[in-house]
Amino acid sequence: MGQLVTLHDKQFKPYLSEQQIAQAVNKMAKQIENDFKNETPYFLVVLNGAFMFASDLVKAFGKQCEVAFIKASSYQGTKSTGHVHLPDGITQDVKNKQVVLIEDIVETGTTIETLLAELKAAGAAGVRIASLLIKKELYHKPFPIHYSGISISNAFVVGYGLDYNGLGRNLKEIYVLA
Repeated sequence: MGQLVTLHDKQFKPYLSEQQIAQAVNKMAKQIENDFKNETPYFLVVLNGAFMFASDLVKAFGKQCEVAFIKASSYQGTKSTGHVHLPDGITQDVKNKQVVLIEDIVETGTTIETLLAELKAAGAAGVRIASLLIKKELYHKPFPIHYSGISISNAFVVGYGLDYNGLGRNLKEIYVLA
């Protein structure tokens, strides 16, 4: 794995390797394939953080699928604001579609809760949630995370799409605050 990286004023140390991430992504892709044997899923990718995960997940998914994106944010620096900002709302036509919401990380579930309400209002036939990372000690919402890759501690992480004030998204591994 890599060495310490400095992003702005903070240092981060290696946490999850490329191999660990790839194993989790491939396992999740196979689970989704099994669940959608006779259906075409509509992957809705939550930007910006989930772009790398979604790219690898869709490539590993061995069937036809639709892919769209939605912008959502709730972080400032290393802290969640507790509020979800959806600059454009749901602009995709999800009516009667089986949506797989692709998230980079689930912590409290506030972003997912907001998006689930929006997707229901937009007429999605069903919504399943796929998240590469989950902080189980923080997550207490009543809805399931259908496909979860790796359970992590309550630590701030960057890399593989996740950032600290705009930096670190391009890292191939996941790093934790040192």
